[in-house]
Amino acid sequence: MYQIPILNLQHQVSEAEWQTRVELAAAYRLMVMHNWDDLIYTHISARIPGTEDLLINAFGLAFEEVTASNLVKIDVKGNIIQSDCPFDINPAGFTIHSAVHIARPEAQCAIHLHHPDAIAVASTEQGLRPYSQYAAFALASMSYHEYEGLAVDHDEIKRLQDDLGKANFMLLRNHGALTMGDTIGDAFMHMYDLLRACEIQVKMQQSHDELILVNQSVVDGIKAQANVVHTGLTGGQKAWPAMMRRVKRIYPDFDN
Repeated sequence: MYQIPILNLQHQVSEAEWQTRVELAAAYRLMVMHNWDDLIYTHISARIPGTEDLLINAFGLAFEEVTASNLVKIDVKGNIIQSDCPFDINPAGFTIHSAVHIARPEAQCAIHLHHPDAIAVASTEQGLRPYSQYAAFALASMSYHEYEGLAVDHDEIKRLQDDLGKANFMLLRNHGALTMGDTIGDAFMHMYDLLRACEIQVKMQQSHDELILVNQSVVDGIKAQANVVHTGLTGGQKAWPAMMRRVKRIYPDFDN
């Protein structure tokens, strides 16, 4: 069994960076808790507030091994800028995340997953359909990107950026799902909604009954409705503290 280097950066980084590290580590643990981790091959990245620097997982660690201290700090070009860092990053993960962070500097967090139901829906001609409330949330800000093979081609960055635009939800054809968020909690909530929508669509399309679609006028207005329900806050901001507490109960070491 290989020994994982033990780091403790809490008193070596800014308060803003440490808080981002703690929340991002929690997001990685939530991937395991929801069975979204796909071994070690999905990715979450977060921008450190007030900087252009990003945090991403150390490539090769299982997500239940990710802690606040062993996240890797990189610049938007993928260079590791953390002194004496014993880890590497996934180049395929970096291509996607660099593209979206450069294009969307206002968004703190990006989550990219390979969930089977997301791949199934992304790989249909019509993509996500308005079969559920979850789908309506996602369709209010949805985009698509065609599959180009492993995301290691620098030229793909511009095409990813163009396809993403200002959307917070993306289905990558034959590949998976991507969500953006102004906070880590927002990105997580967006992914939760998108994967729920895909799971429901896969189940519904197995039915022999006639399927009922959410009316387009409801889809068009659901974002404003959600803001009213959450008194001006996003679902992520409301749910995220509870998710952090849940992670702490199950994985008390994540914030080391």
